[in-house]
Amino acid sequence: MTKEEIIRTFNPNDPGNADAGIFGLPFSCEQSDIVLIPVPWEATVSYGSGAADGPEAILDASFQLDLNHFDYPGLWKKGIAMDEIPNDIAALSNEIREKATRIIEALGQGIDPRKDSAFSADYAIINAGCERMNNWVSARSEYWRSQGKTVGLIGGDHSTPLGYLRTLAKEHESFGLLVVDAHLDLRNAFEGFQYSHASIFYNALQLPQVSRLVQVGIRDFCDEEMQFIDSQEERIKVFYDRAIQRAVMSGTTWKQIFQEVIGNLPQKVYVSIDIDGLDPKLCPHTGTPVPGGLEFEQLAYLLHLLKQSGKTIIGFDLCEVAPGENDWDGNVGARVLYQLCGMSR
Repeated sequence: MTKEEIIRTFNPNDPGNADAGIFGLPFSCEQSDIVLIPVPWEATVSYGSGAADGPEAILDASFQLDLNHFDYPGLWKKGIAMDEIPNDIAALSNEIREKATRIIEALGQGIDPRKDSAFSADYAIINAGCERMNNWVSARSEYWRSQGKTVGLIGGDHSTPLGYLRTLAKEHESFGLLVVDAHLDLRNAFEGFQYSHASIFYNALQLPQVSRLVQVGIRDFCDEEMQFIDSQEERIKVFYDRAIQRAVMSGTTWKQIFQEVIGNLPQKVYVSIDIDGLDPKLCPHTGTPVPGGLEFEQLAYLLHLLKQSGKTIIGFDLCEVAPGENDWDGNVGARVLYQLCGMSR
């Protein structure tokens, strides 16, 4: 059946079919305009775990989402499909996680494994495994991009988009990153892990094609990161959560704040959403929750204004969704993901 035939015969008012694809849609990746790459990875997480189960949690929750989107009513007709969840990447994450846990526990005991030769082999295996994941993401995103697809990535922890950013750096001479996150993630090899989730934007800025990093909702950071920002002041603009909230309390509108955010971005933009950028009541099981953050509708408004601005959205990711005892985190994640899909087309 062709995509056009599917659109004619599919009833978007029916209950979501769990035997279908993400959001209950009947499209294959080949038939879809938007392909989502799941990356079940959390090899170096340093606090709460569960992000590796994020893609499956979002998939499971997506079937009960109604398809008639407020901002993009015909979005489902574009075709949205999730690539297969790679079991080998999940297994590699689990294997490396055991070694990383040993290192993290040593740090908690006051031992610095970065200066202890007994940990050298573990570090080498962990960094090599992370690079293997990066290469897989790069190859998979490059494949779907070559098929003319808009690609979104579903993590996993926030280290997972680096391979996709490398793919985009081959396609574009210059682009910016819009990040919603509780954390700066600008540490150089946090805990000794070159590809730590807390180092994703330090690593991204090693790509010369990344001309601008604009971060929103930040409320946890360290001295090292502040010094790095000072050294990269032409490339980095941070909208700290407390400054945003105080501006709103003083009469500045959300529209004014978000227009300033968007005004700091270049024409081509990649969007990266860490679910902990939202208020933790919306993502209570994410690995590193922090009080404060955006409400769901504030995030949706930012993404909608970005779409309306005429900027070119070249890709996106959603990371750090972790399931709990119910499907709440997956439910919120699925709705953020659907908004990202609408913004991107």
